Amino acid sequence: MPEPAIGFEDVVAAADRIAGAAVRTPVLTSPRLDDELGARVYFKCENLQLVGAFKFRGAYNAIARLSPQQRSRGVVAYSSGNHAQAIALAATMQGARSTIVMPTDAPRLKRAATERYGATVVEYDRYAEDRIAVAQRIADEQGATVIPPYDHADVMAGQGTAAKELLEQTGPLDVVVAPLGGGGLLSGTAVATRALAPDAAVYGVEPAAGDDGRRSLAAGRIVTIDTPRTIADGAQTQFLGALTFPVLRALVADVVTVPDESLVQTMRWFFENLKLVVEPTGCLAAAAVRDGLIDVRGKRVGVIVSGGNADPAAFAGYLTGGA
Repeated sequence: MPEPAIGFEDVVAAADRIAGAAVRTPVLTSPRLDDELGARVYFKCENLQLVGAFKFRGAYNAIARLSPQQRSRGVVAYSSGNHAQAIALAATMQGARSTIVMPTDAPRLKRAATERYGATVVEYDRYAEDRIAVAQRIADEQGATVIPPYDHADVMAGQGTAAKELLEQTGPLDVVVAPLGGGGLLSGTAVATRALAPDAAVYGVEPAAGDDGRRSLAAGRIVTIDTPRTIADGAQTQFLGALTFPVLRALVADVVTVPDESLVQTMRWFFENLKLVVEPTGCLAAAAVRDGLIDVRGKRVGVIVSGGNADPAAFAGYLTGGA
């Protein structure tokens, strides 16, 4: 077996690197939910992170690891929104220019924020074009560095700092649950959890329409699917990363899926009970816990709330009308 792409020492180094830049986000609880589930649930609110998502952690760490010469030539990323915003802001903060390849149907809020943070946006059709190829072509033309959204050791290590903080804030946990798209957050979460709470079980949660991670772990190899059609736009990935998959296979107990309807219900729950705006992808882990898909009774449970960049009109529609 090859060595994993990251170890806990990389997460610790990333935490030191992003200190003073990233927000140490709060952990919230709901006594009512605890009573309903017979558990103690801790929500790590990365929707309150800079750019409204955990992605800032990995983006800032990856850019900080570049040489001054690399930063001077700029960075290129591809993303539906949260990684885009994160790279844009992290690059601007560190004096680098950024170009972001975004799908034509990316949420308007996320595109506008990406441009506001200083990036140049290049559009592509997510159902007809290869975003990786588009980004690489631009990088070759500019002499820039591509920073992918999840399959990158420095990105993975940076994302793991969210779970590191969670466990420092809560103490030992029995279960840790995180959303799963390409695996950057879940792999970092698994590495941090194994080090700080070695007996805890780590679970990933995908949208039901995009269960490539669940299939991949079951098959023992990376399975590729068509671009899933789900409101969880941050988890519309087609396959896990070559770096993230081995970590998930070694450290994750299971991957479960939730339908879009559960994400809508969980968005409403966050808004009504914790007064939080959480985007659909950010609801994945909480939805699985609320739906009883993971055994949490009698346990201390950490849930990563990954982002809060919901389009206002869509969010209002979800609260009042459903998926």
